[in-house]
Amino acid sequence: MNASEKVKYISNWIKTYVDQMPNKAESLVIGISGGIDSSVSSTLSAMTGLKTIVLTMPIKQKENQHDLSLKHQKWLTQNFKNVEAHTISLDDLFETFSTTLNKFDNEHGYANSRARLRMTTLYQVAAANKGIVVGTGNKVEDFGVGFYTKYGDGGVDISPIADCNKTEVWELGKELGILKEIIDAPPTDGLWDDGRTDEGQLGFNYNELEEAMINPDSPHRAEYEKIRKQNLHKMDPIPVCKIPS
Repeated sequence: MNASEKVKYISNWIKTYVDQMPNKAESLVIGISGGIDSSVSSTLSAMTGLKTIVLTMPIKQKENQHDLSLKHQKWLTQNFKNVEAHTISLDDLFETFSTTLNKFDNEHGYANSRARLRMTTLYQVAAANKGIVVGTGNKVEDFGVGFYTKYGDGGVDISPIADCNKTEVWELGKELGILKEIIDAPPTDGLWDDGRTDEGQLGFNYNELEEAMINPDSPHRAEYEKIRKQNLHKMDPIPVCKIPS
């Protein structure tokens, strides 16, 4: 499929999924970060014509990152009458959380907790609007190296772009007319005070990641396999202790 065909296919898939639900949802709820994945996912959701609720949820957010999410929020509401947008600051909530757990201080834990607080917020908004939470993860992150937070941004009801590589998501963004500054922005998960990028955390860029996924002889294959092995617990089913009959 070309980018135009993928746009129509994914948007139709979302609409069909909702239409076929036993208890049909009345809204789609999605968090937007100012990154390409959430921008594409939210636009595809809006294209369904279903009520689409987009949330920006800053937690000690870098100003330039939050500015991009607000710009995309504005762009969505200007282009789609079915989009409802909210900014929900979670700074105070996170401050209370981290202060309460100060005996268990851990930087990585607090980074993941930001994602989990956002997930909890999305599900509260979804519950209040008879909605489902739409995921924003792509194929490389969700099924390649597991670059997401377990029960954070990995906690969703549907994943419309999880079969698209990052380069495909950028193509979809161009097809959808997503703001160029979002397409050009360095990918980041937005979970760290220092604003570190995905490439900085992973050690190589998405083009190299995708090549390592499909090419056993890639110079990055060993590092790819190392990261994947560390994160398989996110991608595998939860281990269950089976009691012998």
